[in-house]
Amino acid sequence: MISKSTKMKKLLLYLILIPFLTSCGYNTMVEKQEAVDAQWAQVENVYQRRADLIPNLVATVKGYAAHESETLQAVVEARSKVTQTTIDASNLSSENIKQFQQAQDGLSSALSRLLVIQESYPELKANENFKELQAQLEGTENRIAVERNKFNEAARDYNTYIRKFPSNLIAGMFNFESKPYFEADKGAEKAPKVEF
Repeated sequence: MISKSTKMKKLLLYLILIPFLTSCGYNTMVEKQEAVDAQWAQVENVYQRRADLIPNLVATVKGYAAHESETLQAVVEARSKVTQTTIDASNLSSENIKQFQQAQDGLSSALSRLLVIQESYPELKANENFKELQAQLEGTENRIAVERNKFNEAARDYNTYIRKFPSNLIAGMFNFESKPYFEADKGAEKAPKVEF
């Protein structure tokens, strides 16, 4: 049986510990960590929107350029790979984000080849469905860039907070770990060479 003095000591410890934890930012760390996780969900959301547009785009192109089956198949396979590559927000790591991004890059590459097909098919280029899908896809690509930037901002805010003193002491005690960033692809700093 726990003695009355032991209960009082525990109560006193809690009364001291709770204000200490809240004043040293534990709750703020939780809020910032949740903000990073929520922003990650938004990144996945816009990538999912892109993946959802692709079957319609492929079907539209298929009607005009059926013999471009290799390109169409590459897009379908890349989309499949993307939809199978998911990351739990609580398990974000640089390696996980890199794998996620590699799958997304594969889809971007396949989509680029698909969109080049339109140049060979004037009827496809003039098709209203194709134009609308292409515009939606372009808008989605812009949203992806915006949401990735917001994710990096949320991760930076969180990472900075858990590294500052005295927050770093609480972060270490409660295993708050820094979050990785989206990074530019290797070679992105060089402008592409355009030849005519």
